[in-house]
Amino acid sequence: MTEQPDTPVDPVVLTTERLVLRPPQACDLEAVFAACQDEEIQRWTVVPSPYRLEDAEYFVNDLAANGWRTGEARIWCVLERASGAMVGTQGITLAPGRPGSAEVGWWAAKEYRGRGYTVEAARAVARYGLTELGLRRLEWQAYVGNDGSRAVAERVGYRFEGTLRSYAEQRGVFHDAWVASLLATDLD
Repeated sequence: MTEQPDTPVDPVVLTTERLVLRPPQACDLEAVFAACQDEEIQRWTVVPSPYRLEDAEYFVNDLAANGWRTGEARIWCVLERASGAMVGTQGITLAPGRPGSAEVGWWAAKEYRGRGYTVEAARAVARYGLTELGLRRLEWQAYVGNDGSRAVAERVGYRFEGTLRSYAEQRGVFHDAWVASLLATDLD
């Protein structure tokens, strides 16, 4: 059965061969802040630009914590098992007005891109969403041109559904967006 918004949930830790995904903690503030200084993260995501330490505090202490508390969103910091270094984030946000659907998102710290970590983490999050949460559909969106995010989505198994014109808002500007979905039947 699909969880409904406003249903408190206990934070969940996911593990893969090389990674640990856990809810953000105060000890992650500096790593989140440092990663979000990257121009590519600011270009392709909705993080504030410029990104301040207060923005990292909001992400950890408010956005992620309230998402878990209400059940509306699950946000994880992705850590390399061997070193404990934060390599990125992943998230699932329930889609308002669309029962059984959720939106996914991720970013990877610059120095950890190209190692397959984001694909590995996104697969774990997808499996969790579609099996543990019982969601029927996960949706991925990215601004047109974000080829890195699209490559991750395709490697995970998301099926491209099209381009939505002037759809995705970022800091007051609307961009064309790619959209893809993943269903439980798409899991390998």
